[in-house]
Amino acid sequence: VRQKRELATVLGIEQRRLRVLSYDVGGNFGARNRVYPEFGLVLWASEKLQRPVKYTATRSEAFLTDYQGRDLVTTVELALGEDGSFLALRADNISNVGARCVSLSPLSKGAGLITGSYRIPAASLRARAVFTNTMCTQAYRSSGRPEVTFAIERLVEIAARELGMDAVELRRRNLVPPEAMPYTNAVGSVYDSGEYEANMDRVLTLAEWQDFESRRTETAKRGKWLGRGLAHYVESSIGTPKERAEITVRPDGSVEVVIGTQPSGQGHETSFAQVVADMLDLPVEDIDIVLGDTDIVSVGGGSHSGRSMRHAGTVMAMASADLVAEGRRRAADLFDEPEDSVVFADGRFVIPDTNHAVDLVQLARDTAETHGPLRAARTNEMHTPVFPNGAAVCEVEVDPQTGLVEITRYASVDDVGRCINPLIVHGQTHGGIAQGVGQAMWEQCHVDSDTGQPMSGSFMDYGMPRSDNMPSFTCEIAEVISPTNPLGIKAGGEGGTTPALASVMNAVLDALKHTGVVDLPMPLTPLTVWTAIRGATGQTDQKMTGSR
Repeated sequence: VRQKRELATVLGIEQRRLRVLSYDVGGNFGARNRVYPEFGLVLWASEKLQRPVKYTATRSEAFLTDYQGRDLVTTVELALGEDGSFLALRADNISNVGARCVSLSPLSKGAGLITGSYRIPAASLRARAVFTNTMCTQAYRSSGRPEVTFAIERLVEIAARELGMDAVELRRRNLVPPEAMPYTNAVGSVYDSGEYEANMDRVLTLAEWQDFESRRTETAKRGKWLGRGLAHYVESSIGTPKERAEITVRPDGSVEVVIGTQPSGQGHETSFAQVVADMLDLPVEDIDIVLGDTDIVSVGGGSHSGRSMRHAGTVMAMASADLVAEGRRRAADLFDEPEDSVVFADGRFVIPDTNHAVDLVQLARDTAETHGPLRAARTNEMHTPVFPNGAAVCEVEVDPQTGLVEITRYASVDDVGRCINPLIVHGQTHGGIAQGVGQAMWEQCHVDSDTGQPMSGSFMDYGMPRSDNMPSFTCEIAEVISPTNPLGIKAGGEGGTTPALASVMNAVLDALKHTGVVDLPMPLTPLTVWTAIRGATGQTDQKMTGSR
């Protein structure tokens, strides 16, 4: 809907002349949310030529023109008391927005979460955007939150080392407790709910944290170094506040639900159908979700910022309640009884202690001629953000001869509020972890500093996470209900990514700590790790012996 509106403005035409169809493409992740110049050019060319025009970018063209993510430089300082309590934080964030500004979302969303999951009474933040000669940056999965989570979680590890404290216990001492919820952090964000310490305890159990030293000893026998890393996260989720649902009972007995949020392959149709089926006491297979066509969908905020299930679920539940209320009125007319005597249960309208009963579908058929189609529509706005949260543990093996890093274990606990479909949420978590690990270990759009020439033009010179580079994940869903919306939903689409960068980096540095290496740049390529090991151990004159 937004793309239709923006493209109509670009082309100088009325919106009714433009139709936008959107199909599953396997993922969005932020980069596909915005209107690209090519969209308008293709439509303009089609109008001029009076024939269909299709534009397909090559992989190299996509590397040059697709909106990119991250690219934040931050300087962060943490003040602690003698007992390890966090006192204050100071951050200076500089975000590269590229040659022109498409979005300030990463900078602004990260700014509200610079204190992470911790009680830090005071914070000072300077956030700046700079223009450069690179491609524009835009929201990329968990927009702005992985960057600030990386900063605070690395600071906690550094502080623990400097104070000679256990990093787990330092976290435990400073995590926001559940009784403090709703909690207003030092920069004004109001965390709705969460049990941060419980998340940590559970993920440590899932990762078998207590048995780590025995695994480290066994790994050393094979000439490898084992390391482990823990990271907490909290993120904000709001997105476009407005959403609309239209529900109609069709003559064939199916129920049509028109909804504006737009999936790209996540399986929203299944979760949406579950909500409506539960509200109307109907089989889920009778629910038909209609989306992705602006000739049908009039209002919608799309899929981004972890908004879809919360906004769509809420407005669908409201529209379902309206449909039941309309059905109750019709049933009262049909039975010639007072409306307040009609009860809806198990998909049927009944008058208790009588033989008056009719199911929802039959009622729609019986009253179609006198009342029209049985339908309800509801538009709703929600402006209060929710704060999904959790913790992750990564375990890695490092080959000191090659610098190769292999992830051997990865566990996470993610508080998504009420979970509608656990299987889909786990799928979102797995994909999110892969994207976070990809940034930590392989992905980099390298630009030559002297010429400005992009050096990453294909997957030959841009590392991507692959399933054969990942272990089996151990993931668990926590459901601490959010008080901000009727269904208690937070979000589940971005949590996998947010702590992954920090947990991977903490694990690799833990594996290298006996060498004296205390920091590394991302991505953690074999060359980067190998060079750091050689530099720390005074072996800089040796050659690399077989990284892959």
